[in-house]
Amino acid sequence: MKQGWAVVALIAMLGLAGCQPAPTSPTFQATDITGAPFARDFKLTDHNGQTRTLADFRGKVVAVFFGYTHCPDVCPTTLADFAAALRQLGPLAERVQVIFVTVDPARDTPDMLRQFVPAFHPSFLGMYTDAASLGRLASEFKVVYQKSSVKAADDYLIDHSAGTYVYDPKGKLRLLMPYGSSPDAIASDLKTLLSEG
Repeated sequence: MKQGWAVVALIAMLGLAGCQPAPTSPTFQATDITGAPFARDFKLTDHNGQTRTLADFRGKVVAVFFGYTHCPDVCPTTLADFAAALRQLGPLAERVQVIFVTVDPARDTPDMLRQFVPAFHPSFLGMYTDAASLGRLASEFKVVYQKSSVKAADDYLIDHSAGTYVYDPKGKLRLLMPYGSSPDAIASDLKTLLSEG
Protein backbone atom coordinates (compact mmCIF):
# COMPACT_ATOMS: atom_id res chain seq x y z
CA MET A 1 0.00 0.00 0.00
CA LYS A 2 2.86 2.38 0.86
CA GLN A 3 4.30 1.76 -2.59
CA GLY A 4 0.93 2.73 -4.14
CA TRP A 5 0.89 6.06 -2.29
CA ALA A 6 4.47 6.74 -3.35
CA VAL A 7 3.48 6.30 -7.01
CA VAL A 8 0.49 8.64 -6.57
CA ALA A 9 2.70 11.24 -4.87
CA LEU A 10 5.28 10.98 -7.66
CA ILE A 11 2.60 11.41 -10.33
CA ALA A 12 1.21 14.42 -8.47
CA MET A 13 4.67 16.01 -8.23
CA LEU A 14 5.31 15.46 -11.94
CA GLY A 15 1.93 16.94 -12.72
CA LEU A 16 2.72 20.06 -10.69
CA ALA A 17 6.08 20.40 -12.43
CA GLY A 18 4.22 20.45 -15.75
CA CYS A 19 2.02 23.30 -14.49
CA GLN A 20 4.87 25.74 -13.94
CA PRO A 21 4.25 28.95 -15.87
CA ALA A 22 6.14 29.26 -19.13
CA PRO A 23 8.84 31.94 -19.25
CA THR A 24 7.16 35.24 -20.07
CA SER A 25 8.22 37.75 -22.68
CA PRO A 26 9.44 41.05 -21.26
CA THR A 27 6.80 43.72 -20.77
CA PHE A 28 7.59 47.10 -22.31
CA GLN A 29 6.03 50.56 -22.07
CA ALA A 30 6.87 51.19 -25.74
CA THR A 31 5.59 49.21 -28.72
CA ASP A 32 7.39 45.89 -29.10
CA ILE A 33 8.38 45.53 -32.78
CA THR A 34 10.82 42.64 -32.32
CA GLY A 35 11.40 40.94 -35.67
CA ALA A 36 10.23 43.88 -37.81
CA PRO A 37 11.76 43.64 -41.31
CA PHE A 38 12.94 47.25 -41.49
CA ALA A 39 15.35 49.69 -39.79
CA ARG A 40 17.99 46.96 -39.99
CA ASP A 41 21.11 49.13 -40.15
CA PHE A 42 22.54 52.52 -41.04
CA LYS A 43 25.75 54.03 -42.34
CA LEU A 44 26.12 57.61 -41.17
CA THR A 45 28.79 60.13 -40.20
CA ASP A 46 28.75 61.31 -36.60
CA HIS A 47 29.35 64.90 -35.54
CA ASN A 48 33.02 64.07 -34.93
CA GLY A 49 33.50 62.99 -38.55
CA GLN A 50 33.56 59.23 -37.88
CA THR A 51 31.60 56.82 -40.11
CA ARG A 52 29.27 54.68 -38.01
CA THR A 53 27.05 51.63 -38.42
CA LEU A 54 24.88 49.80 -35.93
CA ALA A 55 27.62 47.20 -35.39
CA ASP A 56 29.86 49.90 -33.84
CA PHE A 57 27.56 49.95 -30.81
CA ARG A 58 27.26 46.19 -30.21
CA GLY A 59 26.87 45.54 -26.49
CA LYS A 60 24.87 48.73 -25.98
CA VAL A 61 21.19 49.51 -26.17
CA VAL A 62 20.88 51.96 -29.09
CA ALA A 63 18.11 54.55 -29.49
CA VAL A 64 17.80 56.17 -32.94
CA PHE A 65 15.72 59.31 -33.43
CA PHE A 66 15.28 61.34 -36.62
CA GLY A 67 14.92 65.10 -36.25
CA TYR A 68 16.61 68.45 -36.86
CA THR A 69 18.30 71.12 -34.77
CA HIS A 70 15.87 73.94 -35.66
CA CYS A 71 12.93 71.85 -34.42
CA PRO A 72 10.83 73.95 -32.03
CA ASP A 73 9.39 71.21 -29.85
CA VAL A 74 9.49 67.46 -30.64
CA CYS A 75 13.27 67.08 -31.02
CA PRO A 76 14.46 68.98 -27.95
CA THR A 77 11.73 67.36 -25.85
CA THR A 78 12.71 63.85 -26.99
CA LEU A 79 16.41 64.45 -26.36
CA ALA A 80 15.68 65.97 -22.94
CA ASP A 81 13.48 62.99 -21.99
CA PHE A 82 16.19 60.50 -22.99
CA ALA A 83 18.78 62.52 -21.06
CA ALA A 84 16.57 62.40 -17.96
CA ALA A 85 16.09 58.64 -18.42
CA LEU A 86 19.86 58.13 -18.62
CA ARG A 87 20.33 60.06 -15.39
CA GLN A 88 17.89 57.62 -13.75
CA LEU A 89 19.96 54.68 -14.99
CA GLY A 90 23.11 55.81 -13.20
CA PRO A 91 26.15 53.71 -14.21
CA LEU A 92 23.98 51.61 -16.58
CA ALA A 93 23.73 54.69 -18.82
CA GLU A 94 27.23 53.90 -20.10
CA ARG A 95 25.66 50.95 -21.94
CA VAL A 96 23.15 53.14 -23.83
CA GLN A 97 23.83 55.10 -27.02
CA VAL A 98 21.37 57.76 -28.19
CA ILE A 99 21.71 58.73 -31.85
CA PHE A 100 20.09 61.81 -33.38
CA VAL A 101 19.89 61.59 -37.19
CA THR A 102 19.26 64.90 -38.91
CA VAL A 103 16.58 65.14 -41.61
CA ASP A 104 17.91 68.62 -42.43
CA PRO A 105 21.44 68.10 -43.78
CA ALA A 106 21.34 71.47 -45.57
CA ARG A 107 21.35 73.39 -42.26
CA ASP A 108 22.57 70.80 -39.77
CA THR A 109 26.29 70.94 -40.35
CA PRO A 110 28.64 68.77 -38.26
CA ASP A 111 29.47 71.84 -36.19
CA MET A 112 25.78 72.56 -35.57
CA LEU A 113 25.15 68.93 -34.56
CA ARG A 114 28.25 69.00 -32.31
CA GLN A 115 26.86 72.01 -30.44
CA PHE A 116 23.23 70.91 -30.29
CA VAL A 117 23.12 67.17 -29.58
CA PRO A 118 25.67 66.72 -26.75
CA ALA A 119 24.17 69.75 -24.99
CA PHE A 120 21.43 67.37 -23.82
CA HIS A 121 23.85 64.62 -22.73
CA PRO A 122 27.58 64.37 -23.46
CA SER A 123 27.28 60.81 -24.80
CA PHE A 124 24.63 61.61 -27.42
CA LEU A 125 25.78 61.54 -31.05
CA GLY A 126 24.44 63.67 -33.89
CA MET A 127 24.64 61.95 -37.28
CA TYR A 128 24.18 63.00 -40.88
CA THR A 129 24.44 61.95 -44.50
CA ASP A 130 23.78 63.57 -47.86
CA ALA A 131 20.23 64.23 -49.05
CA ALA A 132 20.07 61.25 -51.46
CA SER A 133 21.36 58.76 -48.89
CA LEU A 134 19.01 60.25 -46.30
CA GLY A 135 16.06 59.50 -48.58
CA ARG A 136 17.08 55.84 -48.84
CA LEU A 137 17.71 55.62 -45.10
CA ALA A 138 14.34 57.18 -44.31
CA SER A 139 12.68 54.60 -46.53
CA GLU A 140 14.48 51.76 -44.70
CA PHE A 141 13.41 53.24 -41.35
CA LYS A 142 9.82 54.06 -42.41
CA VAL A 143 10.50 57.69 -41.54
CA VAL A 144 8.74 60.55 -43.30
CA TYR A 145 9.86 64.17 -43.40
CA GLN A 146 8.94 67.21 -45.45
CA LYS A 147 9.55 70.95 -45.38
CA SER A 148 6.69 73.14 -44.17
CA SER A 149 6.13 76.82 -43.29
CA VAL A 150 8.79 77.79 -45.83
CA LYS A 151 9.60 81.50 -45.53
CA ALA A 152 13.00 81.50 -47.23
CA ALA A 153 15.61 79.09 -48.53
CA ASP A 154 17.06 78.72 -45.03
CA ASP A 155 13.92 79.53 -43.00
CA TYR A 156 11.49 76.62 -42.75
CA LEU A 157 10.18 73.91 -40.48
CA ILE A 158 10.23 70.18 -41.17
CA ASP A 159 7.34 67.87 -40.38
CA HIS A 160 8.80 64.47 -39.50
CA SER A 161 8.14 61.13 -37.82
CA ALA A 162 8.56 61.42 -34.08
CA GLY A 163 9.13 57.87 -32.81
CA THR A 164 12.44 56.48 -31.55
CA TYR A 165 13.73 53.06 -32.59
CA VAL A 166 15.46 51.08 -29.84
CA TYR A 167 17.85 48.16 -30.40
CA ASP A 168 18.97 45.59 -27.85
CA PRO A 169 22.67 44.99 -27.01
CA LYS A 170 22.86 42.36 -29.78
CA GLY A 171 21.86 44.95 -32.39
CA LYS A 172 18.32 43.66 -32.92
CA LEU A 173 15.45 46.11 -33.40
CA ARG A 174 13.09 45.73 -30.43
CA LEU A 175 11.01 48.84 -29.72
CA LEU A 176 9.33 51.87 -31.21
CA MET A 177 9.03 54.51 -28.49
CA PRO A 178 6.33 57.05 -29.23
CA TYR A 179 6.91 60.77 -28.87
CA GLY A 180 5.95 61.89 -25.38
CA SER A 181 7.22 58.78 -23.57
CA SER A 182 8.13 59.83 -20.04
CA PRO A 183 11.69 59.53 -18.73
CA ASP A 184 10.37 56.90 -16.27
CA ALA A 185 8.91 54.80 -19.11
CA ILE A 186 12.06 55.19 -21.21
CA ALA A 187 14.33 54.24 -18.29
CA SER A 188 12.16 51.19 -17.51
CA ASP A 189 12.36 49.87 -21.07
CA LEU A 190 16.09 50.55 -21.35
CA LYS A 191 16.68 48.65 -18.09
CA THR A 192 14.67 45.69 -19.37
CA LEU A 193 16.72 45.53 -22.56
CA LEU A 194 19.99 45.92 -20.68
CA SER A 195 19.05 43.05 -18.38
CA GLU A 196 18.86 40.76 -21.41
CA GLY A 197 22.59 41.06 -21.95
